[in-house]
Amino acid sequence: MPGRPSRRSRILILGALCALLAYAGINYYRVARQAGLDETRTADVIVVFGAAEYAGKPSPVYRARLDHALDLYQHGLAKHIIATGGHGEDVKFAEGSVGRDYLIAKGVPQDMVIAETQSEDTQDSARRVAGIMRANGLTNCLAVSDAYHMYRIKRMMSGQGIECFASPRPLAKPLSQRQKAAYYLREVLSLTLWRLGIT
Repeated sequence: MPGRPSRRSRILILGALCALLAYAGINYYRVARQAGLDETRTADVIVVFGAAEYAGKPSPVYRARLDHALDLYQHGLAKHIIATGGHGEDVKFAEGSVGRDYLIAKGVPQDMVIAETQSEDTQDSARRVAGIMRANGLTNCLAVSDAYHMYRIKRMMSGQGIECFASPRPLAKPLSQRQKAAYYLREVLSLTLWRLGIT
């Protein structure tokens, strides 16, 4: 029949779809599995991955990450904290500097906090943080972010030669299964785009 795909073409298409589903499923599992792990331990430095800031104040999500980093610092798990994040659309404030100022206001000594203020995304943050760590003789870190974000962060930091342990920030209330699935699927997409060099 004219225009109908050949049997070979149908098999190739089916094989490609199965491979795509297998790839998505494996990475969904990896993201979900890492999200359920808390690897908190002593490290050279705590790295807080940025989130939004509003006119110089951390967003609720960013504040929760910073508060978790502060708790880790106060429990003596690291001597230094790096707060990350660039300006985004805010020409006046960078997430990293907002995070640094927040931590200093909470009692962390100024010389114990480093602000990374130039990164545009997580990959850029990982690269710049790794440079800061190497310059200061630091080899491993406790990464603070949201749980669903941790698998990708660890892969990116590992790619920079940094040993990274996940310490996800506590949630105010548990996520529903639907919310978890949405976050994990988004992370699979972000991970794929990173691997393809698109982001």
